[in-house]
Amino acid sequence: HTTRHSPFFPRPLNNMSGQGASKLQPIRYSRGSLELLDQTKLPLEEHYDVIKTTQDGWDAIREMKVRGAPAIAVSGALSVAAEAWNVHSEKLSDVDAAAVSAWILERLESLKSSRPTAVNLFQAIEELSSVTNKALGAEGATAKGVLEAFVEAAEAMLEADVKGNKAMGSNGADLFIAKESSRPLRVMTHCNTGSLATAGYGTALGVIRALQERNAIDRVYCTETRPYNQGARLTAYELVAEGINSCLITDSMAAWLMKKEGPIDGIVVGADRIAANGDTANKIGTYALAVLAKHHNVPFYVIAPWSTIDLNIPSGEFIPIEERAGTEITHFRGVQVTPDIPVWNPAFDVTPSSLISAIVTETGVVLPGPDGSFNLAASSPSAQ
Repeated sequence: HTTRHSPFFPRPLNNMSGQGASKLQPIRYSRGSLELLDQTKLPLEEHYDVIKTTQDGWDAIREMKVRGAPAIAVSGALSVAAEAWNVHSEKLSDVDAAAVSAWILERLESLKSSRPTAVNLFQAIEELSSVTNKALGAEGATAKGVLEAFVEAAEAMLEADVKGNKAMGSNGADLFIAKESSRPLRVMTHCNTGSLATAGYGTALGVIRALQERNAIDRVYCTETRPYNQGARLTAYELVAEGINSCLITDSMAAWLMKKEGPIDGIVVGADRIAANGDTANKIGTYALAVLAKHHNVPFYVIAPWSTIDLNIPSGEFIPIEERAGTEITHFRGVQVTPDIPVWNPAFDVTPSSLISAIVTETGVVLPGPDGSFNLAASSPSAQ
């Protein structure tokens, strides 16, 4: 375990400084070695958990030590890769290709039960399973060939995520500036979609970072994002570290802010799963923000990689929504702060496509049709 106290807390905000948020590393990886930043301890403490097994990775995902759909996918893949390399690389002569393949596929499958809503993990599992099966089916397949093909594919996901995030950031920044280039912009965001939610740079927060690089940001408003406070703990942490002019608000202040502190030039959010028609599952509270944005005529943009789009699901009605323990609401740091009362605690909600102004991916911007829905199948990179 690696621990150090955060350089950003508890000094006053105007005195905070340190490495840029783009340098924050939620994932530390080299072949056979994986460490994940325990985000439940931020911003008080930077603590890395050593992930030795797939079960360690499963636990980190389930306990939200790592969170954000892209980061979940990459962390899950690398947890299997690290364990696979350490278990098999020194004794490849003792096992055959089929045994290594079966071992990998079994552990990939086990990751599916960690968190059900984010589709990126399921797509990563499908892709890596295909790579493993292809290596096994190759003429003269060996245990070494299967292992190396799988590990290299898992490692490639880490690099590809950062590259895709930077493309999304640029595409989203272009969208904002095309609408308003005469003055710096005021942008709102929800939950955490930055370096901490991805392999690096971020999705929705990546757009904000790209706008900042173009000197196009006046102020960023981040919501606290109850009940887990990802906005207050993590997004605020990244914004301050990056030196972006920002302001934290509670979730319930968003409507009044749009009315009294406007104009708000746009709201950017990430996504955990997007249906074929554009309906978007994201952190609980996203739907409420989209309704408020519609009322106040504020553009509402979803920023997500293509791996978040599930063309097998026609609409948001079919997206599984994770429900988490009621203690996340009734308890604070292990202390009960409410009376004994039933709790409903869905981790996500679904924003209808009719409330979404655009979906921004690494390949470009997708706009809704006349009926307010998106034809994402036609916009898919594979359809181009």
